[in-house]
Amino acid sequence: MERFLAQLCGTDAARPLPLWEGDTTGHCFTQLVLSVLPHALLAVLSACHLGTPRTSDYILPFSPGWRLRLTASFLLSVFPLLDLLPVALPPGSRPGPIGLEVLAGCVMAVAWFTHSLALWALVHSRHGRSRGPLALALAAFLPAPALVLTLLWHCQRGTFLPPLLPGPLGRVCLLILQLAAVLAYGLGWAAPGGPREPWTQEHFLTSESQETEVAEDGESWLSRFSYAWLAPLLARGVRGELRQPQDICRLPRRLHPAYLARAFQAQWKEGAQLWRALYGAFGCCYLALGLLKLVGTMLAFSGPLLLSLLVGFLEEGQEPLSHGLLYVLGLASGAVMSAVLQNQYGYELRKVTLQARGAVLSILYRKALQLGPSRPPTGEALNLLGTDSERLLNFAGSFHEAWGLPLQLAITLYLLYQQVGMAFVAGLVLALLLVPINKVIATRIMASNQEMLHHKDARVKLMTELLSGIRVIKFFGWEQALGDRVKAFRSQELGRLRVIKYLDAACVYLWAALPVVTCIVIFVTYVLMGHQLTATKVFTALALVRLLILPLNNFPWVINGLLESKVSLDRIQRFLDLPNYNPEAYYSPDPPMEPSTALELHEALFSWDPIGTSQKTFISHLNVKKGMLVGIVGKVGCGKSALLAAITGELHRLCGSVAVSGLSKGFGLATQEPWIQCATIRDNILFGKTFDARLYTEVLEACALNDDLSILPAGDQTEVGEKGVALSGGQRARIALARAVYQEKAFYLLDDPLAAVDADVANHLLHRCILGVLSHTTRLLCTHRTEYLERADVVLLMEAGHLVRTGPPCEILPLVQAAPTAWAEEEQVAGSGKSLSVQNPEETAEGLEAEQSTSGRLVQEESKNEGAVALHVYRAYWRAMGSGLAVAILVSLLLMQATRNGADWWLSHWLSQLKTARNSSQEGPASSSPGSTVLFSPPPLLLFSSRNFYLPLLRAASNGSSDVHFYLTVYATIAGVNSLCTLLRALLFAAGALQAAATLHHRPLRQLLKAPVTFFHSTPSGRVLNRFSSDVACVDDSLPFLLNILLANSVGLLGLLVVLGSGLPWLLLLLPPLGFLYYGVQRHYRASFRELRRLGSLTLSPLYTHLADTLAGLPVLRAAGATYRFEEENQRLLELNQRCQFASCATTQWLDIRLQLMGAAVVSAIAAIALVQHQLGLANPGLVGLVLSYALSLTGLLSGLVSSFTQTEGMMVSVERLEEYSCDIPQEPRGRPPQTPQQGIRWLTQGSVEFQDVVLVYRPGLPNALDRVTFRVEPGEKLGIVGRTGSGKSSLFLVLFRLLEPSAGRVLLDGVDTSQLELAELRSQLAVIPQEPFLFSGTVRENLDPQGLREDEALWQALEQCHLSEAIVAVGGLDGELGERGRNLSLGQRQLLCLARALLTDAKILCIDEATASVDQKTDQLLQQTICKRFASKTVLTIAHRLNTILNSDRVLVLHAGRVVELDSPSALRSQPKSLFQQLLQSSQQGAPHHLPTGP
Repeated sequence: MERFLAQLCGTDAARPLPLWEGDTTGHCFTQLVLSVLPHALLAVLSACHLGTPRTSDYILPFSPGWRLRLTASFLLSVFPLLDLLPVALPPGSRPGPIGLEVLAGCVMAVAWFTHSLALWALVHSRHGRSRGPLALALAAFLPAPALVLTLLWHCQRGTFLPPLLPGPLGRVCLLILQLAAVLAYGLGWAAPGGPREPWTQEHFLTSESQETEVAEDGESWLSRFSYAWLAPLLARGVRGELRQPQDICRLPRRLHPAYLARAFQAQWKEGAQLWRALYGAFGCCYLALGLLKLVGTMLAFSGPLLLSLLVGFLEEGQEPLSHGLLYVLGLASGAVMSAVLQNQYGYELRKVTLQARGAVLSILYRKALQLGPSRPPTGEALNLLGTDSERLLNFAGSFHEAWGLPLQLAITLYLLYQQVGMAFVAGLVLALLLVPINKVIATRIMASNQEMLHHKDARVKLMTELLSGIRVIKFFGWEQALGDRVKAFRSQELGRLRVIKYLDAACVYLWAALPVVTCIVIFVTYVLMGHQLTATKVFTALALVRLLILPLNNFPWVINGLLESKVSLDRIQRFLDLPNYNPEAYYSPDPPMEPSTALELHEALFSWDPIGTSQKTFISHLNVKKGMLVGIVGKVGCGKSALLAAITGELHRLCGSVAVSGLSKGFGLATQEPWIQCATIRDNILFGKTFDARLYTEVLEACALNDDLSILPAGDQTEVGEKGVALSGGQRARIALARAVYQEKAFYLLDDPLAAVDADVANHLLHRCILGVLSHTTRLLCTHRTEYLERADVVLLMEAGHLVRTGPPCEILPLVQAAPTAWAEEEQVAGSGKSLSVQNPEETAEGLEAEQSTSGRLVQEESKNEGAVALHVYRAYWRAMGSGLAVAILVSLLLMQATRNGADWWLSHWLSQLKTARNSSQEGPASSSPGSTVLFSPPPLLLFSSRNFYLPLLRAASNGSSDVHFYLTVYATIAGVNSLCTLLRALLFAAGALQAAATLHHRPLRQLLKAPVTFFHSTPSGRVLNRFSSDVACVDDSLPFLLNILLANSVGLLGLLVVLGSGLPWLLLLLPPLGFLYYGVQRHYRASFRELRRLGSLTLSPLYTHLADTLAGLPVLRAAGATYRFEEENQRLLELNQRCQFASCATTQWLDIRLQLMGAAVVSAIAAIALVQHQLGLANPGLVGLVLSYALSLTGLLSGLVSSFTQTEGMMVSVERLEEYSCDIPQEPRGRPPQTPQQGIRWLTQGSVEFQDVVLVYRPGLPNALDRVTFRVEPGEKLGIVGRTGSGKSSLFLVLFRLLEPSAGRVLLDGVDTSQLELAELRSQLAVIPQEPFLFSGTVRENLDPQGLREDEALWQALEQCHLSEAIVAVGGLDGELGERGRNLSLGQRQLLCLARALLTDAKILCIDEATASVDQKTDQLLQQTICKRFASKTVLTIAHRLNTILNSDRVLVLHAGRVVELDSPSALRSQPKSLFQQLLQSSQQGAPHHLPTGP
């Protein structure tokens, strides 16, 4: 190299690169170091900005500053080429060396030309309104000193002295022009670039028209390697502007869900293996990353080899300087290349993982849309989305590690063989012995994983049901019982997790202890083979064995990751293999034979399961003409809803044929349980269809919604909450009906839409909607209110799943109608009068206003903390783990590190004894006296770095007379103690993580169950489930894993600093600036990363909610043809979540490359300084090796510490979100414990109810829902409660059960003020039969008696009295499973089961809210008799939508506008012609001109 430099510079080989010549710097030094290097840097930085994306609103013409800079840059790219012309002149013109001038000129020209292109790209980008990146401008000024020094060099050479030669003079003129151009460039940069601030504010607006920049696409390769394109995102993070997903840069094209869906669908066929499709879509790119992994792995071994050569060069001093330069350059470039390749491998791997994630989540949702009748529970589907998809993608990282780690192992073993020969086999055999043990552990872990996921599914499914029925749960006071069921599932889940954690701890311990044991075995074997053990052998072998830590420690995690991926892959595959909804195979390919026929069924047999084990529905023949109104009647559970489900394709067709005319246009479907989206009323009705004002107005009128909208806070823009929780049952039914009507279909299937509405509303719906707007369509109407079917064209009678009779209403209806009662006959005359009342929609859910503001917004945006994770979150995790256990973990960690340092110190002591014994004949590594050995006692410690470097030690002597066995025994003892501490730490940490996981689930669950119902109305269940699924999974698994690494890095750094301070105190002076640099980088990173992590959790909740919503409303989606629109919405939600995931990944890699490059720079700088000291004769080879090893260990540990801390902080967001539910959820007022003897366990002995001036206001500024309501109900009295819309009927029950607290007044039960009672005590003394039945998955026994207080005999007796025993026997008796939300029973049977619950109660007060709306009339009459008989001595309050259920009451309470307007016996009120009760009676008769309705 010296000769090459001398030839290039025209200098002497002894001084090839003179720093100083005469009065100025050497010309060659100026050109090579001060000109070529800065220009190369300028070229690199400019290339980073070549691909800057354009913006559509850049300013033309350019500002003067930009034009001046562009012109100067272009001239500066031309001048160097002109400067080369004098070089071709004869030698007498005295230019510099030709090769040097050509090299410098070409580099300068390329640099400025690249800079010109970069400026052109920047001026067309968002930077066009500013001065552009500051770093780029500063780089442009770096070559200026070289121009000045070159001008001085020309003066020194006498260029301006006669004789004046044209060549040198021309070069000087060009040089002056270059300086002028640089000055002009500076002026251009100083000139204002345009209005910067307004643009900055506008640019980050979140409107679609001002969307954020696209990530990565269009960027140069250097920009991608350095992640310069992340600068705007990180700047927003530092400024605190990452508040919503739209603030994050958009996804690159290859990560967009639409692109991924297309790429995956090209490989996916129905019934295919998921892994094959993923491989076909992304496999080639993924496997190509293996090359990056391979090169990075090989480069990791270049460090030790080059370090060995460098130390040899410094020690021997025989090699030329150029060799030392090459070693330093090789060390630096190897470190940089290794950092860049490993970083790019991690980044590209994460991108492929995100591609696979996007594809998997898309196919999961698409499959959910295509599911046939066999569907998994919602909780299981949510687990597939949240947990299994993430675990499946762990395969991406684990697969390449699975072959990369054995490769590292093989190379390390080969190098070990070079040191100790065949003795290494003994250590290898020991390592191989652990493989079968590891396999047994891995098998147990896999089995436990499967069981844990099964329990997790059950827990999440129960949570889903609990959230959907929270109002009923609070009525019954079952929070504790169902909370205990959730905890039981959680305990089973934690039991499996405990097995996994302790097996993991054992696995990690075995592999962590292996290197020490292996060393001892190798050394003993080496001595027994007759060899002499030297310090060189000991330390080199030890260093190499320590290199085995990474592959051996990581291998169990890799295997575990692969096994977890396999388990989750199988679960997802089972879901994807479920049978699809297939209309082509289900329906006959040909329409009905007659054009006038809309529907034709022939010998059709249907079942809910594919093999027909459940109740079947058989239709021998059914022919429905177009335009007909067909009524379907029958007893509870006879198959009416099943027939409609069969027509829509929601059942399995076992045989026969189904032909539908105009099938492609879909159905108008109104299901028995109305499905309402979490949106505004208008959005629910439009359901994606274009707004048509005329049609919309017509639909609102036909469905009797105008009066309801007039009293809602924001009219049809009112948000109705999840599943329409803010509405009453009748309002939900009418909105669902309005949605079906607005779709303008030709065929309508209406499943009992009249069940939950008052008589006059039902009459309105019949005449204005079913017989009005829909009169030209074909309609199938299921109902128990047979009085409304008299105008049907045909009525079908169902019984036990069979169509038994078909005929006109006059033939069929008498078979199912009950005989009119005496009072009905008496009222027929009175009912002929014209009603004076206005149209009366049924009872509104008064709770609506409780959460609505005047803007109509019910569901608020999910809260998101900002800034660093607060200290109280870490304290919460500490408390959850237990202070004693946490302290024990820290002590065991410190003991582990102390014994590790002690073992290394003992080896250092051994080395010093060897050097003392052979001081006269053996050259010490760096000491001149025995006393100086203390300084070098730490070298063995520094052989082991996290970057896989080792110090190929010092030439030490053989052991000679030293007592090898004594030293080995002591070393083995210390190592054994270290092994015990390692085991103790692993077990304690596993126990602490399990304790924290249990506590962090139970605390938020306990608080959640105590929250008021208003909280659940305004909080989507997906938001809650996200915390109890994804965040709990994070606390169970990811957080302990990362926290373990963080603690290990922390104590490792502490131990290293202790040894640093004792061995090389002066090196500690480098720590403050290095620490400041690391702190600055990580602070810049953390500000963005933690917000991205929070946004990632925030954007996951809507995905949960959307999937749960889709599964609940699947029949409606398909009937309306809205599946494509819902899939698009899922893509939009997924895109927002993928944005956050991708940005988190990119910012992590941004940090990683900077930390690694800083570490490489520190090592390279120390090596370069060592080389300079060597030239000056000051180098100490041992000291240099020590410093380099420490530098490598220190930077590696600091990098690991920063990385693990930031990732741990990101995971602590899950603790933060769970802690938020533990502390910040509003709580129900609990009341005070009993204080008097009368308030004992059975304080309610009579059953009197008294309201005293009760006022209920949902929100200040809204009218009173209850306005000074005062009445008293005597013990055993039967009170009916009636009233118009918003009159306050439901509010009475809410106040009585204290689901809402009154603003004034009080409620007395047996003279006891309910506000002074504990909620559980109050609700346990009351019973309720809700309008909407609530059942959870489990057995019949668990649903009837969740607290397990009743004997089987009592349960069967209650079932018989509800005429439900036959249906229960059919599902398997008391231990029969009811399925999710009781899906194995019909809606009417579910209502009867809820009635059976009430029959089992000993409560003195029973509240009934239209409990028999979905049962047939005959059953209803029998049930009314049962209620009268069983509750004869009890106080009964009945909210009536249909008045026949309360005409036998002792008194009737009539409410209007929250006030009591009438309270008397039914006969007394009927005798008053102008009473409001009489008007309601007359309204109820209008729907049945020939007789009054006698059933629901």
